[in-house]
Amino acid sequence: MNTATATLTAEILVQQCLKGDSSACRLLYNRYSQAMFNTALRIVNRRDDAEDVLQDSFIDAFQQLAGFEGRSTFGAWLKQIVVNKSISFLRKKKVLLADIDGHADHIADEGPGDDEGFYFSVDTIKKAIQQLPDGYRAVLSLYLFEEYKQEEIAQMLNISHGTVRTQYMRAKNKLVNILKEGAYHEQ
Repeated sequence: MNTATATLTAEILVQQCLKGDSSACRLLYNRYSQAMFNTALRIVNRRDDAEDVLQDSFIDAFQQLAGFEGRSTFGAWLKQIVVNKSISFLRKKKVLLADIDGHADHIADEGPGDDEGFYFSVDTIKKAIQQLPDGYRAVLSLYLFEEYKQEEIAQMLNISHGTVRTQYMRAKNKLVNILKEGAYHEQ
């Protein structure tokens, strides 16, 4: 990418795309594809599936580009499409989170308490997260990495806030156990 194209804002590229400029579409794709792939991968967990989600997301984004009103950044708008496509993908795989609101009173708010001296590399933690069940990993990723509020996650997944909270706590506890037991492996 030369310096002239590097300085084009996403909003300018969107306007050029709307005028039919395919090179502007390619620039938008190149600028955002890696970050959006990483978002999809954190949720769906498999590279092939994340690539499919990414492809579908960009197709939808370019088809819906006229609906981008600039109320948020293009990146935030695109990320929402990727997150929604990732969640839809999990639903199609029948990864459903049971709404357990009202049955979660016995779940502690905190995980294992003996985590002093509990330090791992980022790569080790990533590998351990890949071992979580899909539902746990999705909630954990949306909350910790994508920085959605639990209420937003509940709305996206069509479950109660209590279920999100419980799923997050269970995911966190399971992740700690996986790390302590060394039960993670390369995917």
